[in-house]
Amino acid sequence: MPQLNLVPATFEDYRRLAEKRLPRTLFDYVDGGAYREQTLRENVEDFSRIKIAQRVMRDVSSVSTTTRLLDEDVAMPLALAPVGMAGMMARRGEVQAKRAADALGIPYCLSTVGICSLEEVAEVSDKPFWFQLYMLRDRAVVEEILQRAAAVGVRTLVFTVDLAVVGARYRDVRNGLAGGTNLWGRLRSGLLDYMLHPRWALDVGLSGGPHTFGNLTQYVPKASNPADFREWVGGQFDASVTWKDIEWLRGIWNGKLVIKGVLSAEDAQSAADVGADAVIVSNHGGRQLDDVSSAVAMLPQVADAVGDRVEVLVDGGVRNGLDVAKACALGAHAALIGRPWVYAAAARGEAGVRHLLGTFQEDLRVALGLAGVNAPAELDRQMVS
Repeated sequence: MPQLNLVPATFEDYRRLAEKRLPRTLFDYVDGGAYREQTLRENVEDFSRIKIAQRVMRDVSSVSTTTRLLDEDVAMPLALAPVGMAGMMARRGEVQAKRAADALGIPYCLSTVGICSLEEVAEVSDKPFWFQLYMLRDRAVVEEILQRAAAVGVRTLVFTVDLAVVGARYRDVRNGLAGGTNLWGRLRSGLLDYMLHPRWALDVGLSGGPHTFGNLTQYVPKASNPADFREWVGGQFDASVTWKDIEWLRGIWNGKLVIKGVLSAEDAQSAADVGADAVIVSNHGGRQLDDVSSAVAMLPQVADAVGDRVEVLVDGGVRNGLDVAKACALGAHAALIGRPWVYAAAARGEAGVRHLLGTFQEDLRVALGLAGVNAPAELDRQMVS
């Protein structure tokens, strides 16, 4: 049972607070995975099995978490991953996340299906942010969105490639979010669920609008809430996409191109061949195909295959700064977190995200010092087992 008086210190603490505050439909949307959620669990469990080699009596008086990521100086090898509908978890959640990321000196990536638009997020500051996009059937829409992104200063495009078809997320089916038609499902995913969470209903439901997909509003002008976009978005996912389409994308996007959703050395090589600047080893947070390898299990293979050609990042199962250190030791230039920052935002808004990121940074600093190194780039595979 979630504790009302909990002082959050970890990912798990923020998760419990978010579960208490959010309507069940929304909590399960963030918390859940595909099918029986085995890959979702293994993303975390495989990180926990990796051990850091502690080394002592080394000069670590100049420990620093700073590093270079995609030609930018960042405070630590971490970025906030794109999360759809984050603005339903906290009032204008994407804006709050951008402010927190700016304060900590790390990148924030806005989702195509975020509640806040490119333009709204850009108003936070003049610091560039990343933008995540899918290959939509209507290529004119893709070009137009890319033009909008460039116009507000986006220099890094994160292109998701593991959504040719949508995985079965049973929690969303049970809650009615996936279009369930039974009466109880409709009630739980609507008014009744919201009434049982009055704090969320007042802060986000009533005061946090508009609740539309800000980047897509002009394409679905009659939509007034995320459910109204479901049919249009679902119809735009293009199962015919191949690496030739990424070549086309590379030809019209002049900024950094990051391919998200790579889970094999072969696909990573293909991404490098078509001009990607980086790949993100990811299984979509366990939300697409269950019973596939965890992200961290595949990280070394991908790093070995393309680490000398592109930057390698990892997303999925990262729950603290120790996991970030492990990822760097296994060949990642940086890690991304999705659920952790969303739970923190749901629980305590921008302040919660800032606090969680500060905890990640301190965890990483301790891991570096007790592993006997002074920087993330000094970590290597000899330091983990």
